[in-house]
Amino acid sequence: MPKARKIKILFVYSHLQSFVRRDLEMLKRHFAVKELKITTFKNPLNIFRLFIEIIRVDVVYTWFASTIAFFSVLFSMCLRKKSLIVVGGYDVVYIPEIDYGKLKSSFGRLQVKFVLNHASKILPFSNYAKKRVLSITKKAKVCMIPLACDTHKFRPSSKQKENLAITVCVVKENNIKRKGLKTFIESAKLLPKVKFAIIGPHEDNSINYLRKISPQNVEFTGYITDEELVRWYQRAKVYCQLSYEEGEGAGGALGEAMACECIPVVSEKAVALRETVDNCGFYVPYGNAGATAKAISQAINSSATLGEKARKRMLENFSIKKRETQLVKIVEDLLARH
Repeated sequence: MPKARKIKILFVYSHLQSFVRRDLEMLKRHFAVKELKITTFKNPLNIFRLFIEIIRVDVVYTWFASTIAFFSVLFSMCLRKKSLIVVGGYDVVYIPEIDYGKLKSSFGRLQVKFVLNHASKILPFSNYAKKRVLSITKKAKVCMIPLACDTHKFRPSSKQKENLAITVCVVKENNIKRKGLKTFIESAKLLPKVKFAIIGPHEDNSINYLRKISPQNVEFTGYITDEELVRWYQRAKVYCQLSYEEGEGAGGALGEAMACECIPVVSEKAVALRETVDNCGFYVPYGNAGATAKAISQAINSSATLGEKARKRMLENFSIKKRETQLVKIVEDLLARH
């Protein structure tokens, strides 16, 4: 009996964030995957390269309803290929209070709506993201698949947790509001005996402002390696995600921290975080340093079993195996109907 032809996928991306890389690795285990990195379309050759590569494959897989996704979907339609677009963050919102989201401009809205309307399948990574997609257009062919966390890489150590609260993000001006960094620092002022750390690279001069308003118990790490990040998670008793807006939490730092048995303290405002945390942590009003400090203190004084519960939730609901199985089925079903 002849061997079935292996499905060919073009995986197009601009940056290989950890959650994007995980999808790439999953798909490579089952299909013939060609990677194509495109960071700009100012060079017309990139548009031509994308078109030529789509000719050679069965499916185009792209993260976010971006300009890359726009051309991926457009060319897929012209060439009668299938397109899968993962969405759910900056691409499907506009929040004027923090000047955040691709839907801010009329061009951005048109671009996003085209992608959502015409992709073979839209893959939002949270129920919150799914609602956002359907609020933009009811025509989208939607299948929600939660993101995954590498619970083997991100796991607790045998050492006792420290009285340490951390948050992880790129330090830049628009993250001060969106990620609640000022609230995190103001909470540290109310808990001088607890160590705090803001972990992540410094992208602009906003680090100078944050250092200026920070007490002595706040540390700024700057860029660190993945190995160092795991050690920070393993040390910290508490992980804070005090955001105004998030598309989800499981596939990023929140999920990684929970997998390392950190107890989460998260903002009520970023409703998508509830899908990750559920009843494994504490919820606080956005921007309320007093309530945040109180929750961090409660988490610090909580039993280790709450951290164990957080890891169990990641293992049961956000495993790589679970997302991989769902992605493979989506791809195979698409081509089965082709």
